[in-house]
Amino acid sequence: MAGAGGRSWRDLLAGRARKRRSPFGSAAELQGAALRLLDQHQNLAELLLEVGDSAKPGVQDGAEPRGVSPESFIVSVLQEQASKLGVPTATLAAKNAVANVERICQDSASPSQVPLLNSDQRKRLTCLLQTVKDLLANNMFCRSLFCQEMWKMKEPPVLEAVWHLHRGDIVGLAELLDRSPAGPAAVEWLCSSLCGLCEQAGDISCGDTELAQGILSDFAIVFLQHGFEQAVELGRKVEFQKVAYICRAVLQRMLAWVLDAVGKEKQEDVSMVQAARFWLNVFNVSLYGSVAPPDSLRQFFRHTLTEVLTYNPALKVSDAIQMQKEWSFTRTSPLLTALYRKLLVAFSVKESICQLQQVLESHEVNWQHVLSCVSTLVVCQAEAEQLFKDLLSHLLLKAFGNYDMENMITAFLIARQAALEGPAVFMPYSEWFKASFGSAGGYHGSSKKSLVFLLEFLSELVPFEAAPYLKVHIMFPPFVPSKHRSLLLEYITLAKTRLADLKVAIEDMGLYEDLSAPEEAVQPQAQALRDVEKALQIFENTRKIPTSVIEASIFRRPYYTSWFLPALLRPRVLPKAPDGRMAFIDSLKRADKIPSSLYSTYLQACHAMKEKVLQDDSKAEPSHAKEPFEQLKAELAVLRTLAVQQAQWEEVAAQLAVVSDRLRRVLGDSSEDSEAAPFSSPVRVAMPAPGLAACPQSVPAPGLAACPQSVVDLLLTSFCQTLLAASSFNPPDRQGPCLSLLVKMMCGHRNLLPALLGRLCQLIYHQGPSLGAAHILGLAAFVIHLSECRALIPGVEANSGASQAVPGKALSVSEYWSSLLLCRTEESFAFCLRFCTAAAAYLMCKFSSCSHEDFCALVPPGLIKKLQYLVPRLSLEARGVLCEEAKSALSWSSLSCPSLNYRRASLCLWRQAGFQELLKEKAFQLSFREWLLMELEVCPEKDILSASERQDFHHWAIYQRYLPAPSAAGGCDGDLEKACAVILNAILDSSQSRGSAWCVPSFRLDLGACAQSRTSLSPEILCRLQELVLELRCRPKLLPGCSAAQRHFLFELLQGRLTGRDPEHGSALGEQLWRQQELLLHSRILLGLPASTLVTTCWKGNKAVLDCDSFFCFVNSELKNVSSRGYALSYGITAHFFRGLLNASLDCEDAAEGVNQALATCQTKCPVVLLSAALWWPRLEAALCSQWKRLFGAPLAEELARLRGWHSSASRFLCSGAALPVSDPPWLSAAFLHGAILQQSPRGRGTEALERLGTDAEQLLVALLFFSLLDLISARIAPKEGVDFQTSLEWSLQILQCLQGRGTSWPLLFHSAEGAPGRFRVLRSAASQRHTRLLPLAFYSLTPSFQQELLQQEPAFLSVALQMYIQLLQLFVEGEVLPQSDRDPTEHDPLELISAARQFLLGAIPHCPAQSLGNIQPLLSTCEELDPELAATLLHFSRPAVDMELEEELELF
Repeated sequence: MAGAGGRSWRDLLAGRARKRRSPFGSAAELQGAALRLLDQHQNLAELLLEVGDSAKPGVQDGAEPRGVSPESFIVSVLQEQASKLGVPTATLAAKNAVANVERICQDSASPSQVPLLNSDQRKRLTCLLQTVKDLLANNMFCRSLFCQEMWKMKEPPVLEAVWHLHRGDIVGLAELLDRSPAGPAAVEWLCSSLCGLCEQAGDISCGDTELAQGILSDFAIVFLQHGFEQAVELGRKVEFQKVAYICRAVLQRMLAWVLDAVGKEKQEDVSMVQAARFWLNVFNVSLYGSVAPPDSLRQFFRHTLTEVLTYNPALKVSDAIQMQKEWSFTRTSPLLTALYRKLLVAFSVKESICQLQQVLESHEVNWQHVLSCVSTLVVCQAEAEQLFKDLLSHLLLKAFGNYDMENMITAFLIARQAALEGPAVFMPYSEWFKASFGSAGGYHGSSKKSLVFLLEFLSELVPFEAAPYLKVHIMFPPFVPSKHRSLLLEYITLAKTRLADLKVAIEDMGLYEDLSAPEEAVQPQAQALRDVEKALQIFENTRKIPTSVIEASIFRRPYYTSWFLPALLRPRVLPKAPDGRMAFIDSLKRADKIPSSLYSTYLQACHAMKEKVLQDDSKAEPSHAKEPFEQLKAELAVLRTLAVQQAQWEEVAAQLAVVSDRLRRVLGDSSEDSEAAPFSSPVRVAMPAPGLAACPQSVPAPGLAACPQSVVDLLLTSFCQTLLAASSFNPPDRQGPCLSLLVKMMCGHRNLLPALLGRLCQLIYHQGPSLGAAHILGLAAFVIHLSECRALIPGVEANSGASQAVPGKALSVSEYWSSLLLCRTEESFAFCLRFCTAAAAYLMCKFSSCSHEDFCALVPPGLIKKLQYLVPRLSLEARGVLCEEAKSALSWSSLSCPSLNYRRASLCLWRQAGFQELLKEKAFQLSFREWLLMELEVCPEKDILSASERQDFHHWAIYQRYLPAPSAAGGCDGDLEKACAVILNAILDSSQSRGSAWCVPSFRLDLGACAQSRTSLSPEILCRLQELVLELRCRPKLLPGCSAAQRHFLFELLQGRLTGRDPEHGSALGEQLWRQQELLLHSRILLGLPASTLVTTCWKGNKAVLDCDSFFCFVNSELKNVSSRGYALSYGITAHFFRGLLNASLDCEDAAEGVNQALATCQTKCPVVLLSAALWWPRLEAALCSQWKRLFGAPLAEELARLRGWHSSASRFLCSGAALPVSDPPWLSAAFLHGAILQQSPRGRGTEALERLGTDAEQLLVALLFFSLLDLISARIAPKEGVDFQTSLEWSLQILQCLQGRGTSWPLLFHSAEGAPGRFRVLRSAASQRHTRLLPLAFYSLTPSFQQELLQQEPAFLSVALQMYIQLLQLFVEGEVLPQSDRDPTEHDPLELISAARQFLLGAIPHCPAQSLGNIQPLLSTCEELDPELAATLLHFSRPAVDMELEEELELF
C-alpha cells in the first residue's frame, strides 16, 4: 500500500526512524532494557499456550526470517525462570502445564462437571499439548510430577482432557492412576466421569459421539490390559498393582450401574437405559483386536459373566419358581439380553454352559439373571439345546446320587426356563418331565429312597407351583411301582389341594390345554374360548365332532356344560349361509349333546342381537386383531432387513424371539398355549383324495379359519420375500441362519401347524401348476427347511393321502409334502419337475458345506426319488450312461430366470456329480415298486408323454433299469418272477389305496357296485405284466419222470397277500371291505393275464397231466368268497379257467383225457367250478366248443360232453316235459336244473316240473333248495345282480313244500360243513363264507311253510332251528350288518326277523317230542347267555315227565 506521495509504508517508517533519535547509546543497552521489560510483564502459563500461534509461519512481505524458534525461546524462558526460582526446568514446566490444564477445564459454561470439552477448550488444550510434546522432546518435562500435580487440582480433570493426554502419549491413563494418592477417589472420579460420558453420548452431535466412543474404547483397553493381566506380566509390573485394583473396581462399579439400569428399564427411564447401553460397547470383542491377549480377554468376560450371575442375589428359590415366567427372552430387559449376547461371543456354547454350571455350583446366584441367561443361550445358540439336556442329566444324576435338593431345584428351574422359549428351541416341560421320570428307567427308578426323594421334592414345590406345572405332574405322574402307589397318591392329593386354592380344578381343564404351560392357569372362560376355536378347526377339517368334545360331554360333564357350551353358544348375528360354527352346533344338537332348552335360548339371543343391530344401524365391532397383526408384519420386515446384512446376522435369533412373541399374540395364545395338544400327538390335516385330482371341484380345500389363514399367508410371504431378498446378494450357502430359524420358529407354534400344512396342500396340490417362478422357489426352499425341522413336527395324519402312503399311518413332514406332488397330468408333471428341481438345487447349495453324513441326514428321500422318476421320464438324455465331462453345476440364481427351461435345468442337476453321489445311497434309491406306484398314478389320457413315448419309457425302466439291477439297488436281480411279483403287488396296492379313498363304509357290502368303482387297473402296466408272464413261460419244462409240479408263484403271491395282512389296523368291517376289494382285484388281474397261467402241467410217471390244484385251492379258500351268487364264480373267472384248461391240455399227449381227469377232480376238490359252469353254461357252451374245435378238431372231451348233456336234459325237462336223468352226483343235475329254472320267467313251469320229478330225486330237491336259499341271500347282499328276493323266497317255499310232501329230510342241510352228512357236505363247502354265515336269515324266512308235522317227523329240526336262532343272535350281537331291502328298510327288518324266529321257537317247543328236546343239550349254555327266557322254556319242557307231574301237584297247594 502506498502513501499520498506514492511512497511505501517502509519508506515512511524508515524516514520516521531517521528523524527520531534513540535514547540508548548502544545495542547492548537496548537488549538489556528489553529483557528488563519482559521480566517485569511475562506470564509463563500464557506463554505455553502461545506456541500454536508462534509456530505459524505468519511472515509479512519482505520480513526477515526469525533467527530464534519458538520452542527454543520457551525453553530459554523456562530455564531462566527455573534458575531464578531454584527449581529444575522440568518441574517448573510440569507445574505450569497442570495449572494450564486446570484453568482450561474450569473455563466451562456448564455449572456442573461435564466429561467433554467445548471447542474453545479443546483448541487451547491442543496448543498446550503441542508445547508439552516439544518440551518432552527436549527433556524439559517431568511426567511423574505432572501426574502428582494433576491429583492436587481443586477439581478433578475433565475426562476428555485426560484422554487427550493418554492419546497424545504425554501421560497414559495407567501412569496417571498409578500416581493417585487414593485409589477409591480415583475410582469415584472415573466412574462418575464415565457415567456422565455415557449419559451425554445420547444428546450430542455425531462428531462428538465418535469422540465419546473413542474415549470409551481407549479407556476400556486400559482397564482390560491392566485389570486382567496374566500372572507373569503382573509380576513384572509390581508398580501397577494399584492400577489393576482401580481398573477392576471401575469395571465392577460400571457393571453394577448397568445392572441397576436393568431394573429401571420398565420404569421408562429412557435416558439411563440409553446411557447404560452405550457402556455395553466396552464388551465388543472386536474392540480389543490384537491389543489384548486372548486369555486376558476371556478372563475379563468370564469375570463379568460371573459378576452378572451373582449380582445382588436377593431372590429366593421360591421367588424364582413363582416369577420364572416373567424372565423369558422376550420379557427380559433388552439391555440385559444385549449384555449376555456380547459376553457370550467370547466363548463357545459349551464353555458358556460350563461357566454357568461352575457359577451355580460355587456361588450364591441371582436367579433372575441366571434364568434369563439360560433363555438367551437357548434362543440365540442352536447347539445349546442338547448341551442343556446334558447339563440337566448331569444335575439329576448328582441330585439322586447324593439326594441333593440344590441340584434338583437347579435342574427343574433350568428345564422350565428353557421350555418357556417354545418347542422350536427346547422340548416342552411336559415332555422333559415324562422323559426323566415317566418310566421305570427314570432317574428315580433305582430305589424306593430315590422315589421318596423325588416325591418329597415335588411336595415341597407345591406351595409355590403354578397350576400348569401341577397339571403336568398330575396328568403325567412319575412312574411308581404298584406297591408304592400310595406315595404318589399323597402327592396328587396335595397338588389337587393347591389347584383348588388357585381356583383351578382338573375338571375345568380345557380340552386342548397345553400341559407344558409356563404361565399361570388361564381362567376357564378364556380356555373354553380357545377350546371352541380348536374344536371348530378340527370339525371344519374332518366334518366330524372331535372325539375330545364327545368325551368331555360324557366324562367331563361339569366343564362341558358350564364352560364349553356357553363359550360355543355366545349370541351373535347368524350369517345367511351357515358357517362352520353353525354346522358344528347343528351336529352337536343332532347328537343330543346340546340341551333343547339351551339351544332355544341361544337362537332367541341371536335373534335379539340381530334386531338390536338393525335398530342401532351399527356395524359389527371392528376386530382388535389388526394391531397385533400389523406388529407381526413390522417385525417380519425388520427380520428381512437383518437377513440381507451379514453384519446383523447375530441379531437374527433375538429378532425371531420377538417375532415369535408377536405371532403368539396374533393367534390369541398366551405362552402356555404354544402347543394345542401334547407334543407326541399327530397333526391332523385335511387332504384331497388322490383319485379326485381330475375333478378338483369335488375335493373340498382344507378348511382354515380366517385369522390363521391370513397369518399363514403372511408368514409364507415373508419367507419368500426374505429368500428372494437374500438371494439377490448371496447364494443360499452364504445367506446365514435366518431362514432356517424362521421355519424352526413356526414349527414351535403347534397350533399353527395344521393351518400351515393345510395351506401347503392348497398351494402345492391345488394351485401348483398356476404358481409363478418366485412362488415355486420360495415354497421349494420352505419345504426343505420344513424337513430340516422334522424333529419338531410330529406325525401328520392326512384324511386322504397319496397312494404311496400307508392308510391310517402318520406321515413324516417330508412324506407329507412329497405326497402332495402327484404326477398325473401334463400340468402336474411340469410343476413337479420345476418344484423338485428348485428344492434339490436349494438343498445342495444351502448345505454344501456339511459333511456327507450330515448332508444325507438332511435330504428328504422323497425329493430325490421323485427326481429319479421325473428326469428320466421327461428327458431321454437321462436314460443313458453319464459321461464324466457332462457333469456340470446348476446355478441357484438361474432358477429365478423367467426364460429358464426346466427340463434342461433338471438335466443339468441330474448330471451334477453331487447329485449322482446321492443316488448311490441306498436310502435315496428309487426302487422298482416305488417307480411303479408313481407310474400307476398317471392319467394316460392327460399324460405329458404320448402312448408310444410312454411305452418306450416303460420298456426302458423295466428291461434296462430295474430287471437287471441288483435287489440292493431296488432291482430284481434278473429274476422274472420277482419282477412279476413286484408289479402285481404294486398294482394291487395302488388300486387298494385308490379304493380306500373312494370307499365309504355303508351298511351293506354291495359287491356289484364296489366292483365297478374300485377295481380299475392300469391297462398299460397290466400289459407289461402280461409280457413278463408270457416270457416267464419260455423256460425249460420238467423232464419225464419228475413227479414235482411246477411251482405256481402267482397263486402263492395272491394267497400270501391275504394271509400275511395284519388285521389290527382297523375294524372288522373295514377288514372285510378290504378283503372283498382285494379279491375283486385278484379276479381282475387273473382275467387280465393269459388263461394258460391258471393251469400248469406236471408229470405222473411218463405222462404229462394237468395240475389245477393251486387254482382249486385258491378258489376254495378265497375266490369263492367274492362271488355274489354264493355258490358260483363270476362268468369271467369261469370262462377264463376253461379256456386255460383247454390251452394247457395241448401239453398233454391225450388232451381229452387230461381235460376229463381235471373235471373229474373238480367234483371232489373244487365243486364250485362245476356249479359255476352249470350256472353260466348257456354263455359258456359256444365259446368252449369253438375253442375245442379250433385246437383239436375232434369231438368234445367226455366230461365236457356230459356237462352239455346235463344242460340239455334240464332244458328239455322244463320245456317239453321229458324225464330228467339224475346225475352222479345229484347236486350237479340240480345245479343245471336251477340254472335252467333261472332262465324261465315266470316260474310256473318250474312248479309243475317239481311235481314230475321221480322218486329218486330227493337229493336233487335238497340241492335245489340249497341253491334257492343262497339266491335268496344274494338278493339281499347284491340286489343289483338281478336276483329278486320275493321270487327267490316263493321258489324256496315251493321246493320246501315239495320236500315235505315227499317226506324227505332236509334240516341237516343247515348243519356246518364239518357236521353235515356226506351228501350235504359238498353243498356247504361250495358256499361262500358270507352266505354261510347268513343261512339263519334264509332259514327263518321259510317259517311260513313250516308245518307242525315237521316237528314230529324230523327229530333234528328243533336242534337245527335253535342253532340257526343262536347264530342269528350272534350275528346281531357281533355287529354283523344284516341286509335289508333297498326299497323299504322296514321290510324284513333284522329285529323283526329275530322276534319272529323267537316267537316261532316259543310256539314250537311245547309240541316237540322228547327226543328232539334231548338233542339240544349242547346248545343250552349258549342259549342261556343270549336269551335266558328261551333257555328257561327249553329247560322247562325238557324235564322228565315225573318231574312235571310233581310240579303240577305242588302247584295245587
